[in-house]
Amino acid sequence: MKINLKNGIDKLLFGMKQKDVVALYGKPTKEYKDEDENLILVYNDLKMRLTFYKDEEFKLGYIVGSSLDLDLSGSKIIGKKIADVKKDLAKKSITKFTQEEFDTFENYFNEENWIIFQTEFDEVVKFEIGAIINQKDEFDWKFGKK
Repeated sequence: MKINLKNGIDKLLFGMKQKDVVALYGKPTKEYKDEDENLILVYNDLKMRLTFYKDEEFKLGYIVGSSLDLDLSGSKIIGKKIADVKKDLAKKSITKFTQEEFDTFENYFNEENWIIFQTEFDEVVKFEIGAIINQKDEFDWKFGKK
């Protein structure tokens, strides 16, 4: 599944509604609301959790994945050393990361592309990507754009 920076993952595009996602991937394994009343769809087979923001008419705004098939710029990232992932990203001029540590986990956040690599023992175990907020402080929805 190809990660499309600033757009989504695979066929998922930020701004899709639940019906659009279900049309592509079928019924989710699990569906629930979080503490902010956002809609969460979980696809166990895809190893992805999708968040649809309540305040944005339940548009897809955030994706968390841990599938071994996640591919960024032609390279699988889950299970890969974070140093190697960062080296690959540097070739695409993605070099600025904010690092947070908690217990055995570390998060590497790149705000420009709104991506997070979560690592444990220096290996990427989870990837997160969110919709970009534009200069007008609004979400830059990709779905439905030409």
